[in-house]
Amino acid sequence: MHGNTVDGHAAVGVADVVKVHGRGDTAVRALDHVSLDFPALRFTAVMGPSGSGKSTLMHCLAGLDAVDAGVVRIGRTDLTGLSDAALTRLRRDRVGFVFQSSALLPTLSAEDNILLGLRLAGRRPDRAWFATVVDALGLRPRLRHKPGELSGGQQQRVACARALVGRPEVVFADEPTGSLDSRSGAEVLDFLRTSVRELGQTVVMVTHDPVAASYADHGVLLADGRVAAHVPRPTADTVLAALAGLGA
Repeated sequence: MHGNTVDGHAAVGVADVVKVHGRGDTAVRALDHVSLDFPALRFTAVMGPSGSGKSTLMHCLAGLDAVDAGVVRIGRTDLTGLSDAALTRLRRDRVGFVFQSSALLPTLSAEDNILLGLRLAGRRPDRAWFATVVDALGLRPRLRHKPGELSGGQQQRVACARALVGRPEVVFADEPTGSLDSRSGAEVLDFLRTSVRELGQTVVMVTHDPVAASYADHGVLLADGRVAAHVPRPTADTVLAALAGLGA
């Protein structure tokens, strides 16, 4: 998979990556010699049946889990040789995360939740960029509200703002609409797409939902720890057809 890259490089990628869970007779090869490049300034959906390796791939790409063999890169940085401290800095400074749960701190306002990561890192927020992100997500009227005063969709939009406010090189979204109704999910997906097209973001999303995948520029299907198919310009129907071809 090739496309726009930063300085001729993919925003993030893996080369011949192997990841094994467990040992001995119970060992499972979650990633089996996977090579993929994710272009900068694109929204890519990673799909596949349960147990296909898609979440493991995201955890390895984001430096949350170490690989057993192969290379993982964010920009020009090879993650496989980094110390724990260097990986922590990389995740803090260069990566944004959106998970199925918004993981907001209930005692903090929406604004303080958005800015928490920057403050913990000792970084000053870029107020103009903060305003751009907040307005793109329609959160300005909600900034003083605590999570308990927000709907599930609003909480997830706060989580999206938190992921983007530090201007990361790549945002990883792991089933970001999995706990939302279809309308709230569509709002989050619309924003992820907008962040790519209008805010210059790169997004890699793991999802099992063909409708969610249809918001992406490109789809990658995994099966049994391997790349099984690419789905350019995915629609819900083409994703369903590709999954059906896997026997999913």
